[in-house]
Amino acid sequence: MVRLSVSDLAFSYRDRPVLSDIAFCVDAGEVLGLVGPNGCGKTTLIKCVDGILTPCRGRVALEGQDLARMHRREVARLIAYVPQSITNHTSSTVFETVLMGRRPYLNWSVRPEDEEKVQEALSLLDLDDLAFRQVRELSGGERQRVMIARAIAQETKAILLDEPTSSLDVHHQMAVMEVIRSLAEERDLSVVIAVHDLNLAAAFCHRLLVMKQGSIQGNGIPADVLTAATIRDVYGIDAVVKHDLATPYMVPVPSGRRRGKT
Repeated sequence: MVRLSVSDLAFSYRDRPVLSDIAFCVDAGEVLGLVGPNGCGKTTLIKCVDGILTPCRGRVALEGQDLARMHRREVARLIAYVPQSITNHTSSTVFETVLMGRRPYLNWSVRPEDEEKVQEALSLLDLDDLAFRQVRELSGGERQRVMIARAIAQETKAILLDEPTSSLDVHHQMAVMEVIRSLAEERDLSVVIAVHDLNLAAAFCHRLLVMKQGSIQGNGIPADVLTAATIRDVYGIDAVVKHDLATPYMVPVPSGRRRGKT
């Protein structure tokens, strides 16, 4: 079932086109990975979908509802957003920060069920021991996990994540991606996630959207999209794509070791 749909979307910063003719959909229970080089428009696309940026044209809909016609509080009950860079100079604790994910549902007081949702999200991201630490005291990787927990506590139908694993070590990259994919499948969430690591994206995303210079170059399952030709065209490097595991993975070939060079 299609949950999130984007059609004919375009965006420009003043007179500089950044996105053009973007169209895709995300099913309930699906993780869609956005991949492509720096500056290809992944972050801008995520912000347009969330409504942080207003497209020049196009439509973003969730279950048929045009998000541009909805109040921000209503949108916040449907879509959660985890930004790429996280700064926090306040004295908020981890628990308080994750509790902010419940804002779309809060009136004058915090209910027991809100606290339960926060505790559940903290446990999923292995943050229980940090619950009463101030966020500004945490490492960059810990802060990213806190923001993902906040998005989970928000209990939306879709989650947008912009490079959520960029500050994490390998162990936590795997753990976070496993949580994201499991939640998508178990709770029928539609997830859009920008990922730089192609192997990580191929291992945990149901489908990949390959971007280059603001347009879509490929859209399909990792085994179909992650090819040596596509990697060469989009990233400008040579790579060998292996298929001897459950998911495809690529091995970059250093320029000095390409065939015919010594």
